[in-house]
Amino acid sequence: MRAKSVRSPAANLTRRSILAGGSLLALSACMPSGFGGSSAPRVDTNAPVPVALLVPAGSSNQGNTILATSLENAARLAVADLSGVQIDLRVYSTQGDPAVAAQVARQAADEGARIILGPVHGAEAAAVGTAVAPDGLNVLTFSNNPAIAGNNVFVLGLTPDNAARRVFTYAAEHGKPRTMVIGERTTAGELMLAAVNRAVAGTGAEIVATETYEFSQQGIVAALPQLASTARSSGAQAILFTADSAGALPVLAQLLPDNRISGPQFQFMGVTQWNVPPATLQLRGLQEGWFAMPDPALTSQFEQRYTAAYGSGPHPIAGLAYDGIAAIGALLGTGSAQALSRESLTQSSGFVGVNGVFRLLADGTNQRGLALATIRDNAVVILDPAPRSFAGMGA
Repeated sequence: MRAKSVRSPAANLTRRSILAGGSLLALSACMPSGFGGSSAPRVDTNAPVPVALLVPAGSSNQGNTILATSLENAARLAVADLSGVQIDLRVYSTQGDPAVAAQVARQAADEGARIILGPVHGAEAAAVGTAVAPDGLNVLTFSNNPAIAGNNVFVLGLTPDNAARRVFTYAAEHGKPRTMVIGERTTAGELMLAAVNRAVAGTGAEIVATETYEFSQQGIVAALPQLASTARSSGAQAILFTADSAGALPVLAQLLPDNRISGPQFQFMGVTQWNVPPATLQLRGLQEGWFAMPDPALTSQFEQRYTAAYGSGPHPIAGLAYDGIAAIGALLGTGSAQALSRESLTQSSGFVGVNGVFRLLADGTNQRGLALATIRDNAVVILDPAPRSFAGMGA
């Protein structure tokens, strides 16, 4: 019996070219000559290839429901845009729960899936990777957490490592290599600081000081004298914030300039997208600051196409679902029975997606070509455009 388009577990465990001519085309991929040495299931590219999409539908969290719909819509948009490739997209609900995600991933494997796209959350992705590892299935998760990457799990999300590396490189090239990093004393904050410390290697920049604060408004205020003192005494030319707009960034952007820590003496930089939400662009302290973001032209084109198809804009990470499906389609377009192997997924030339160029690395993380932006007169201004290929960027 044909499974439903959206599956949920029963009680017994059973649920580019880029834009051209006004439509999104499949991601482009320059394929290597061989695909050997993989335990991934062989695929028949002459027939529809089963691809499992795991989304966080079915929970009581309305945000997860909205996200699930947006991811599925974007994936179906990508399937419709493929040419010469057939994908049998099978959507499974994880309820945002790791145990359920593992159950439906096993179900997807039993029903013939050749690759898993999703889920969203890191704990879910780790559980899914373990669940389908015996089948040799690779998992392309929407998570941006590099800690869960590796083995058969690849993260598609924009990792802080990517953003930090882009900002550090630009700072070093523009006379601001000496950087002070400011982060929060939380588990998430520690992960961000670890990413920043990994990213600085080979960029030409250096971290001359690191300061942290208790994650509360009172904690930030209490830390301000020390933050200001360290900024002055360390010889820092730039200050890198790991916080985002939903966290301490707005408070730091206001209070540090009030303590005479601001430009042009100190270049403010960030590893989160300062254009999300748009209200962040109004923050006085972030004017002329530097941050990394996906290629805005490609992102805008995708958002317009999605809105035209579905009547409202996509969730901010919906483009990852499009990218995942289109990358799979590009690989299947080679006609190889090993098109979805680790070797194929990690081919060095990468893909061109709706958020720009990206490639999956052997350790399960990714590398993305990002634009370097600033905020000027409350609007985003691109200082250095995103690369359109990995040529000249190393293997």
